Amino acid sequence: MDERVQKVLSRWGIAARRQVEQLIQQGRVEIDGRVAYLGQKVDPTAVQISVDGAVVNPIASPQRIYLLMNKPRNVVSTCDDPQKRQTVLDLLSPVLRQGQGIHPVGRLDEDSTGALLLTNDGDLTFYLTHPRYHVPKTYQVWVEGYPSLFALKQWQQGVLLEGKRTLPADISVLKSHPDRRTLLEIVLKEGRNRQIRRIAEQLGHPVQTLHRTAIGSIRLQSASQSQLENGDYRPLTSPEICFLRSQIDLTSKKTLSVGEECRA
Repeated sequence: MDERVQKVLSRWGIAARRQVEQLIQQGRVEIDGRVAYLGQKVDPTAVQISVDGAVVNPIASPQRIYLLMNKPRNVVSTCDDPQKRQTVLDLLSPVLRQGQGIHPVGRLDEDSTGALLLTNDGDLTFYLTHPRYHVPKTYQVWVEGYPSLFALKQWQQGVLLEGKRTLPADISVLKSHPDRRTLLEIVLKEGRNRQIRRIAEQLGHPVQTLHRTAIGSIRLQSASQSQLENGDYRPLTSPEICFLRSQIDLTSKKTLSVGEECRA
């Protein structure tokens, strides 16, 4: 069956689908010796696909890996950085960094910390970062000042960013500090660029620190898992992988390789 080449390569663990699209646009992918083009469909069983001159062998594709990292500050959520800043991949062991195709799922700002998923399952990454799916993410955020009930209600109901209203959010006050700052817990179901920071600034309470504590039911600390230290990572458990699968309802999509079947 013919499939788009970017989908084939992401399923084989070469990179996330958007990264594969960049490889194609850069002319680094070839089909039977000819440069591939974006959107090209192929029968992966009948053609030879190469990336940077190396033939891709699906039989030798790496085992699917799913990790949760506690990202530190001053580390960027990319595979490589033109400015030579430290990336999340630099925090992984050499074995995981070499030839595994691991990449971050979405991003956390350089100055933000906390829960970040990494995987070499390109299909999973594609669906989890697609605007259609809304996996809730939980943050603890210190902001300047003491937000009023009116400001918090505005945030909860959605505010305009670049002419488009944000989705409703769950906002609760965890702590008020005498030094004119407030700790909020914020649960979002969307992830626009620097969304929390932009809204907080717009409401007059700039962010001081931002830490993501959970992605859905996948938490940095839980009853069954010890707290991940700054910069550490761990494999996802089978129930956590099943949670991701349930969020994007891919039970009918046979191309998604998440390991064990999820049971109710």
